[in-house]
Amino acid sequence: MSAPPILDFSPFYSNDVAAKAELVRKVKDCCLHNGFFQIVGHQVPAELQTKIFDCSKAFFDLSLEEKSKVNKDLNTWNRGYELLRSQMLEVGTSPELKEGFYIGEDLPTTHPYFIEKKLNSGPNVWPSTLSPSPLSLEEFRDTTTAYYNHVVSLAKDILKVLALTLDLEEDWFNEFTDGAVATMRLLHYPPQEKDSDEKLSRGIGAHTDFGAVTLLLQEEVDGLQVWEKETKSWLDVVPTKGAYVVNLGNMFMRWSNDRYISNLHRVINKSGKERYSIPVFFSGNPDYVINCLPNCCAEGQNPKYPPVTVADCVGGSYKESYGRAAAHKAEQAQKGTMTAVGNSVPIAV
Repeated sequence: MSAPPILDFSPFYSNDVAAKAELVRKVKDCCLHNGFFQIVGHQVPAELQTKIFDCSKAFFDLSLEEKSKVNKDLNTWNRGYELLRSQMLEVGTSPELKEGFYIGEDLPTTHPYFIEKKLNSGPNVWPSTLSPSPLSLEEFRDTTTAYYNHVVSLAKDILKVLALTLDLEEDWFNEFTDGAVATMRLLHYPPQEKDSDEKLSRGIGAHTDFGAVTLLLQEEVDGLQVWEKETKSWLDVVPTKGAYVVNLGNMFMRWSNDRYISNLHRVINKSGKERYSIPVFFSGNPDYVINCLPNCCAEGQNPKYPPVTVADCVGGSYKESYGRAAAHKAEQAQKGTMTAVGNSVPIAV
């Protein structure tokens, strides 16, 4: 078996009916198999992909003191800097060797989503300097915002293809995508020691995503692995320039009554290099009620899951993974095994 196939998404934007139908068929096969595929031929500009990584590196090159000024723990809507070892997605591993920066739609504090504390909704927070990077703060804001908007638009196009794979009208998910919440994370993985215990040390532990669909842009350093159930082995997803790794999340699997797959994946960065990646997690309208999709429940059978709102479905998973890391660090601190305070645990760089 090979890693998720790379599909040409350009027929979606063309008038070639046969090519579009073939794209839909291939996406359906991937969703039934393991919920992962990769796409090229999208409409996100290559130069914008390059600039977003420039922005990511500029931010993570800042001192811990500067990054901590925009720590996401200083607000309640999940925006800003995430320290190393803040999350634990896989039970039995150590908190994860990654740091991040959360960005979303920049909503004012007067917006109903913010007032009602809807899923990760509110204003973005921005660093006060990028020195010594030549990037200006305005360039950083403009680039990250433009990139976010392009990828959210692409996610909506992917959902149109997913509708077609289920023999639904192309616009079936429009109500779900109207007023949608999506979260982007700039991620940085310091390299792990080559002799580190892979059972404990992960960039990201084995997990499935929480929402509807995820679009991941990788730079040139590998580390992402996808579980292959047929061979019971991990497949390396080698970065392809410009390609998005697309996968379904738990909410879509639930929505499809488990017909489509939300699959395990993880990151182990033993390359000896710094790894950068940028996922965009598309959750949808937080008030939308997820109920079994048409054509996903056999005649005469009841859906496996009761209805649930997007906010309730996704929000609980966030709390669980961060709570797990906090509990682990508290336990280790109590045992006296922590080598430093908080998240400033020494690692190989």
